[in-house]
Amino acid sequence: MIPEVLKKGDEIRVIAPSRSMSVLNENVVDLAKEKLEELGFKVTFGKNVLNYESEYFKCGKISDRIEDLENAFRDKNVKAILTATGGYNVNQLLDYIDYELIKNNPKIICGFSDITALVNAIYAKTDLITFVGLQFFNFGMKYGVEYSLDYFKKIMMDDDEIKIESSDKWSNDKWQKNQENREFIENKGMQIINEGCATGKIIGGNLCTLNLLQGTEYMPNLDNTILFLEDDGETGKAFIKEFDRNLQSLLHIAKNKKINGIVLGRAEKISEMNKEKWIEIIRTKEKLKKIPIIIDSDIGHTTPSYTFPIGGKANLKAKDGKIELYISKK
Repeated sequence: MIPEVLKKGDEIRVIAPSRSMSVLNENVVDLAKEKLEELGFKVTFGKNVLNYESEYFKCGKISDRIEDLENAFRDKNVKAILTATGGYNVNQLLDYIDYELIKNNPKIICGFSDITALVNAIYAKTDLITFVGLQFFNFGMKYGVEYSLDYFKKIMMDDDEIKIESSDKWSNDKWQKNQENREFIENKGMQIINEGCATGKIIGGNLCTLNLLQGTEYMPNLDNTILFLEDDGETGKAFIKEFDRNLQSLLHIAKNKKINGIVLGRAEKISEMNKEKWIEIIRTKEKLKKIPIIIDSDIGHTTPSYTFPIGGKANLKAKDGKIELYISKK
């Protein structure tokens, strides 16, 4: 199922299925709402978005989070759902969601990081195309957000195939704390690890979060896919080791499945990743040696980023030092 495209005047509901919206800077919230309204949308909020019961996780009760999620799908006026921010335990919700409700009321739902578990589970259970990409707080960025907004509008407001170009500059600073003191780095663009051409269904997002679905009914089928994968920098310089074993774990459950290609997102600066380290990860995995693999795509925990459809389609060509990447919902 492909959700209807967004149009100016449509209502976007903000919910907090992971951490509470109360963790966000008030100025970021105000600017995000203003930015979405400038794009022509009406913004409303789930009644429980500011609730949280745990100082450790800063999230609301499961029942509160489920209520806001299901009310957003139930409300005929709501055309798209944006998650406020990420966190650590959205997978607590998966057993309690009314998937028939979602199946009968298909609409856009989008987020990244911890939200990877939610959007992949919804796709697996309902066949509804969902999205990994901008969350509500991202719209509260003052500078360097144009690329992200451009690709958000392309995927959400049109049904055409989209060519993915690399951003001119990228950033990995704590912009929410200081919007005026930003560091932008020249983007060298996507790079090739393995050459080749591939077409496949898009599955992916935050790798360590996607792996939480392994062995459950919420894990999408990995057959005939192009995986879009990224991870955050919480493991620091141990990123290469952590990503390697998480990728290996994903390949174990894909043992009898055909993975056609892999698009890897840019790692955070603290991880100190480079092309040589990515090659070190890939070279030990026999399953990956003959498929196209690219790195440093604009997805993940650096900014800016493009939004991509879970269950959609990707066409990847990595030949003679040149990369062509197209995505679509169909």
